[in-house]
Amino acid sequence: MAKGDERTARGTVRTITDLARIAGVSPGTVSRALAGKSLVNTKTREKIEAIAREHGFRPNQMASGLRRQKTGVIGVVIPMGHDSRQQISDGFFMTLLGFLADELTQEGYDLMLRRVVPGDDADWLDRFIGSGMIDGVIVIGQSDQFALIEDVADGYLPMVVWGNHKEGQRHCVVGTDNRLGGRMAVERLIAAGARRLAFLGDTGPMEFAARFAGACDAAARLGVEIIALPTHLSPDRASEEIAGHLAATQGQVDGIFAATDTLAALCLTALRERDLAVPETVRLVGFDDLPIARQTAPPLTTIRQDIAAGARGMVHLLLRRLAGEETESLVLPPQLVIRQSA
Repeated sequence: MAKGDERTARGTVRTITDLARIAGVSPGTVSRALAGKSLVNTKTREKIEAIAREHGFRPNQMASGLRRQKTGVIGVVIPMGHDSRQQISDGFFMTLLGFLADELTQEGYDLMLRRVVPGDDADWLDRFIGSGMIDGVIVIGQSDQFALIEDVADGYLPMVVWGNHKEGQRHCVVGTDNRLGGRMAVERLIAAGARRLAFLGDTGPMEFAARFAGACDAAARLGVEIIALPTHLSPDRASEEIAGHLAATQGQVDGIFAATDTLAALCLTALRERDLAVPETVRLVGFDDLPIARQTAPPLTTIRQDIAAGARGMVHLLLRRLAGEETESLVLPPQLVIRQSA
């Protein structure tokens, strides 16, 4: 078989994904190999470079060509590794997506949205990046995918992540100081008279883990105990789980820090159903300051994260990274908003 026929049989290489398919590796590995990253072992890098040459590309030309390619589209992906049944209609996602759409449109970009349940698929982010359909990517939430995001960041510059900043991490993140926010929430509950505290939410995802850690910091410093009440964010689970928690802890908890305003609103409903007055019997603090926080009865005391500023920051940093610039992460300060629930 002639070399040209062999190339046809093995497939045409137009994108990193095409080359990855032929090489039998992930698109991220191809990207890192072509960029000369030391994380790719020599044998694999030489194999990828040989396939690129076989198909008429020099590795450096292919990499620079992919960097120059413009689609006018930014990918926005929401990984749901921590809770496969959580929905994009969640109030936080909808609020952030609205601000992101405004900012990207103003900069002349369209938005391509994907919800991903990673499962055993370790290459979901590499494939999205290597699809040839987007110029850069915004990841909303680290979920349980921190290690994968770190790996992709080693070979792909135009990516910004909404989430929690961890000292020494390699990917660029925008988010609130969640640990400080957790401390502020517990300080407010105690100032409002609560002494037996609970954290309502999943302590696994990085942002929630930091909020819980901050809550524990403040509780220990002020000499009170706080327990965790694990709760999913998916609406088909949360209400039932909250009702179960309240039944199990009635009389034992007089202050609740909910990981999100959405959970806090569901908790208010469950407390009302059990004739537990807020804030007279149970004080309640949420997190986010979504529009719903002002509409509950009573209005919700919460920790505000500036979602609009976060969206602006993410787009600004992504544009700089699209221009080839390395950027630092952006950590926003939380703010206590006192209303009537605590």
